[in-house]
Amino acid sequence: MQDFGEAFQLAFGLVFTANADLLEIIGLSLRVSLTAATIALIIGLPLGAAVAMGRFPGRTLFIIVLNAFMGLPPVVVGLLVYLMISNAGPLGWLQLLYTPTAMIIAQCILITPIIAALSREIIEQLHNEYAEQFRSLCVPTNTAIGALLWDARYSLLTVALAGFGRALAEVGAVIIVGGNINHLTRVMTTAIALETSKGELALALALGLVLISISITVNATVMMLRSTATRCAYA
Repeated sequence: MQDFGEAFQLAFGLVFTANADLLEIIGLSLRVSLTAATIALIIGLPLGAAVAMGRFPGRTLFIIVLNAFMGLPPVVVGLLVYLMISNAGPLGWLQLLYTPTAMIIAQCILITPIIAALSREIIEQLHNEYAEQFRSLCVPTNTAIGALLWDARYSLLTVALAGFGRALAEVGAVIIVGGNINHLTRVMTTAIALETSKGELALALALGLVLISISITVNATVMMLRSTATRCAYA
């Protein structure tokens, strides 16, 4: 118990003194996850809106597959990305393996289906309400999609935060394609796994405290946005 007490004391010391290694790992984690979430939003939101408003052969099957991809196993995604960007893979010439870019690609593949599926559900509900009005006014599809995305902005912000939280907590895929290289690809989740396996609990606990704090902040922001959206809906 004394060792655990000392580990917690050292962990709090690392956090409150803004340890350089700690800040470097946190900074890379945020940079990778925010970039992945932004790219996933750029792809996922229009895709979700198009599926929500479109009527095409195989739509039901596409939605089923999209929903199924929300639960993609991270290690499988990491393996597939590894095979694509390794030296023997078709994209090996890009030399992306064991770089932050590879980690961003893996996180994008994981969270894009989540963002697309959740936004599809939100926008489809709105479209069902406004479809008749759009038809009567002969609103172009692109304009209608833009209007629905704006009207659902609070709900879609919660989707974006959910995607960011999922990316930030990812470990399986990023450690396969990133390699957990110190000062290059070491993020919070992979550092926690490494430091724990080495018995260096102080840094692992410090990173865990930061990760939990970010998670609480993200969830609190989601709840606040939902509350704001509810008030706007009844205003």
